[in-house]
Amino acid sequence: MTTTQLPRRDSKMEMPRPTPVPIFTQSRVSDPREPAADMGTLADRLRSLMDLAAGRQMTIPLGGRYFDAVITANGPAAYGVVRLMDDVQRGPADPPDACGPVIEDPQRGWLIWLVPPGTSSQWARAPHRFAICLGVPHKLALPPLDHAEPPGPYWLRRCRSDRLVPAEPLRHYLNQFEPDPVPHETVLGSMLRTIS
Repeated sequence: MTTTQLPRRDSKMEMPRPTPVPIFTQSRVSDPREPAADMGTLADRLRSLMDLAAGRQMTIPLGGRYFDAVITANGPAAYGVVRLMDDVQRGPADPPDACGPVIEDPQRGWLIWLVPPGTSSQWARAPHRFAICLGVPHKLALPPLDHAEPPGPYWLRRCRSDRLVPAEPLRHYLNQFEPDPVPHETVLGSMLRTIS
């Protein structure tokens, strides 16, 4: 077997390549004394977060980066679904109430399940018989984080930073347990922002 040396490139000093010069387009400069167009939304969200931190109710838009909401009736059938979702979401180090965040509104007879954003558009293609799913443009009033029992709406399953309720198992169990009556969508849209 013969070996052939690969050709080598001459090691002449090459001329350095010119550094590309960035081209900045002229943008319209607004009046520095005027707030940016999106600052109103940011200020509203900061006020809401401060309310929540102070133990007051917070209203947040559904959809976007946060969550959508599935609304069902409360009662024995719905509580059975909550217990099954505890089992679905329980990891080795989780407490028994491992289900993602669920708000109970005893006055209206609702459970409000916080599910991943985008769930409302998926459920709109295949409506559910025992639940309504809402996203953009609706808003939801969240009870204070430490409110874990009646009176008023409270966290049946606490709000955690690491989980939402997974939509597909929830849909399956709602079909199986059939919590009734189903909340009406037009009523929901106007009332969710005012739970207190």
